[in-house]
Amino acid sequence: MAFEPLHGICAAPLLPMTPEFAIDWDSTRHYLDWIAGQSPAAIAMNMDASEGPSLFRQEQLEVVRISKQAVAGRCPVYSGLITNSTADAKELARELVDAGADGLVVFPPVPIFLSKPVEIEMLVGFHQAVAEAVDVPIIGFQFPVGMGPDFTAPVLEAMAGIPNFIGLKEASFDLLHTQQTIEAAGQLPRPLGVCTGSDTFILEAFIMGCDGALIGFAGTATDQLVAMHRAVAERDYAAGYAIWDRLGPLARYCWRAPIRDYRPRMKEVLVMQGLIEHAAVRPPQLPVDDDERAELRRLALAAALIGGAATEAAE
Repeated sequence: MAFEPLHGICAAPLLPMTPEFAIDWDSTRHYLDWIAGQSPAAIAMNMDASEGPSLFRQEQLEVVRISKQAVAGRCPVYSGLITNSTADAKELARELVDAGADGLVVFPPVPIFLSKPVEIEMLVGFHQAVAEAVDVPIIGFQFPVGMGPDFTAPVLEAMAGIPNFIGLKEASFDLLHTQQTIEAAGQLPRPLGVCTGSDTFILEAFIMGCDGALIGFAGTATDQLVAMHRAVAERDYAAGYAIWDRLGPLARYCWRAPIRDYRPRMKEVLVMQGLIEHAAVRPPQLPVDDDERAELRRLALAAALIGGAATEAAE
């Protein structure tokens, strides 16, 4: 089977929870139906945005099954693959694909991959083992600089030898690192897609040459990011900036330090949009306070994500 390089706007939605911290399946179905209707290239669940690390294994599998039902074939459904060993990664990969995952976003195992340097053989071998376990696209995950292994030029060259490895979620949150990754991918013997995962400079990443975005912020303004990506591809930079000038302040506020708090911040926005019922996040994550909620409302209004026609569109 031939696999296309990673590209386009791949939304990584948040996962609705009840006030008791159970998954809110009704809100999940409604929310994913809304996203799928905005023409994303893919939807990625069981990611950090959807609290993948806090989910039980059976919950992850059910998330894939419910997501496939809600999306109803309108785009592929990817799943994050979060494990701590190669053997478990292979087993979970098979289970996720059996549940319906059309592709896997492979998280580097922690804590073993946190110590640097990470040998190329270790990093590539882990992805190779997952890729051989399933016949679906495999996507690498560049963590923020300093938080995990780096997908350097030699690593990407080795990864290109894995037939179903289609690209990288480049979430370094570092402009120079992003540029170096784009350049390295451009020198490979076969194309691999580089999709930004850095929510604070999405437009800039497109202009630099990223092939798209695999990103949490696409869980709230999916169609606008699709339009922004198209505008850059058509070199209509004025149109791209018109969108990002509205959305950028909210994205930068949500993904500011401490970056882990983007989840409760984004869930507050989704509640304001009427897309989910509650902003609950699983402990030990904490909710936002009243001051932060007020600022999120101000920025969401300025971004035209809530109020008037925006609220009607979400219903």
